Amino acid sequence: MDHEDGVFMKRFSLLIIGMMVFTLVIIFYALYLHGQLVPSENPIREEVKLARIQPSAGVYAGETGRAEVAAAAAQTSALPAAYGGRMDPQEIYNNVCAACHTTGAAGSPVLNDASLWTDRLAQGIDALVSNAVNGINLMPAKGGRVDLTDDQVRVTVEWMVAQVQQ
Repeated sequence: MDHEDGVFMKRFSLLIIGMMVFTLVIIFYALYLHGQLVPSENPIREEVKLARIQPSAGVYAGETGRAEVAAAAAQTSALPAAYGGRMDPQEIYNNVCAACHTTGAAGSPVLNDASLWTDRLAQGIDALVSNAVNGINLMPAKGGRVDLTDDQVRVTVEWMVAQVQQ
C-alpha cells in the first residue's frame, strides 16, 4: 500500500466515523424534540374507546344505586303500552314470545311440547308470570319488550299455559 492509499483510507475512515456521529446526534436530537411534543388525542378515537368500554349491564349497588333504579323505572313507566294496551295474548305471543318458544332458542320451552313445561307448571302461574316479567336465565324481562305492561304479560303467560295444558 503506498502512502497515498494510506492517506485516503485514513481520511475516508474519519469521514465515515464523522457521518456516524452526526447520524447519532440527529437521532438523539429527534428523540429529544419528540419528547417535548404534547400529544393531542383524537376526539373520535376517544369516543370509540368510551363506547367500547361501556358496561353491558348495570349493577344494583344498594342505596347508592337506588336513584338510578328509580329513574330507570320512571322512564319505563313513561313508555306507552305495547300494542296500544290491547290484551290479546295471541297477538303478543306471535310478536314477542314465538321467536323463542317455537324454536326452543336459548333453552326456552317449546309451546307445543308439554313435557318441557312439567317442572315449570309445578311452580304455579304466579312464578311463571314473575319469571316472564323479570326475566330468567337468558330470557330478558318481558321478552325484551319493556313497553309491555305486567297485565299484558300475565294474560299472555296464562294463554300459553292454557295452550300447553290442552
